[in-house]
Amino acid sequence: MEEKILGLENNKTSSLSVGYGSVESPKYPQPPYNKDEPKKTATAPIGKTKILKNVLVSIGFMFLFTSFQSLSNLQSTLNKDEGLGTGGLSVVYGALVVSCMLFPSFVIAHLGCKWTVALSMWCYIVYMALNFYAIWETIIPASIIVGLGAATLWSAKCSYLTQLAVWYARLTDATEDDVINRFFGFFFMIFQTSQIWGNLISSTIFAVTPGNTTEDLDSCGANFDPTAPVANNSNLDRPEDEKVYTLCGIYVGCAVMAFFTIALLLDNITLDKKQAGDANISVKLFLSTLKHWWQSTPQKLLTFLTIYSGIEQAFITGDFTKSYISCAIGIWNVGYVMICYGVVDAVCSFAFGRLVQIVGHAPFFLLALYGYLFTNNTEAAFANYRLWESIGFILAFAWSGILVTADVYKQLTCTFEIGLFIIWNTFLWLSNDTIPLVLSY
Repeated sequence: MEEKILGLENNKTSSLSVGYGSVESPKYPQPPYNKDEPKKTATAPIGKTKILKNVLVSIGFMFLFTSFQSLSNLQSTLNKDEGLGTGGLSVVYGALVVSCMLFPSFVIAHLGCKWTVALSMWCYIVYMALNFYAIWETIIPASIIVGLGAATLWSAKCSYLTQLAVWYARLTDATEDDVINRFFGFFFMIFQTSQIWGNLISSTIFAVTPGNTTEDLDSCGANFDPTAPVANNSNLDRPEDEKVYTLCGIYVGCAVMAFFTIALLLDNITLDKKQAGDANISVKLFLSTLKHWWQSTPQKLLTFLTIYSGIEQAFITGDFTKSYISCAIGIWNVGYVMICYGVVDAVCSFAFGRLVQIVGHAPFFLLALYGYLFTNNTEAAFANYRLWESIGFILAFAWSGILVTADVYKQLTCTFEIGLFIIWNTFLWLSNDTIPLVLSY
């Protein structure tokens, strides 16, 4: 099992996320490089120094998500009227589902990884710029644009880093899996610091002078009702437009810096492996995804826990920031709390990366189980991961604007318990080579 999972390491680092937390996150899968294949005698087309320089793609992503992740954390409070902020985030993931199954291979085949990443960043820039004037008519189109761009951005990034890792492995006589691990580990270490810088910016700009106020906090936390009128709680008041414009301006500036970092410093490379039909848009992956889910019992069994993966990430961004931080201690403290989240996330990512070498991937990564169960059909399997996790995001952001937080907890708990029960049976099935009761239906 260990070898099969390791053989899919680049798939493991490629699932779905527009930018939330996740970095446990997975991005988009690429065809696995088999570590058991004989080493190619051909040398890499570029030297070690240039390869290491190109890992600076991490810096570009740090600038971009310094803006995007922090602005996403504020959406449920900043644009809370009529559920505009979380509604927009729900649309982002709806567009992402469509985009990730149709466009990445086509765009990369025509533009190359470098310019796919660079131009996809402009989708994020448009989204952040339209937050200067946040209404349904601007946020929804902007959300569609960023959802379409996210798929190509992450897919190209994954292809780029994986290719560099393969070349570096050839030059250093290291295994491809080990180098891919190190390259992606470095990427996410830098990437995760975006939670710190972006949230620090927002808390600094929205900071208020402490004063003596009386707030009604009984309606915060689990009792928070997004549909109820806000009374006697100034913590939920939208900051002055001047501060919002300042924040959006800084975030747009960071995103533009990300574009120039990629456009000016990154080398364009040619991938070793190209898939037949890459240059054409096709619905083949979408149809294969649905067919795989329908015909595969294990795939169905992973559905609930995969949906939960999306729901719990969206809960942090959509409900936790609004119900527990903004409502109780003010929107200016969202950044400080989320900095703690980002630091712990980064530390755990680093620690788990080391523990994986000792105990294997399965205890830490749901994607590893996908890789093990569906070795013969990884593309459709990981597309199912992206599909169902996105559905989790869509559902969570959609009900964030209408459900009391206590009811959201019930949804989370129910989905998690069902998913955990099924996944436990799946692990028993893998370890004992017998089919437990739940798998027989």
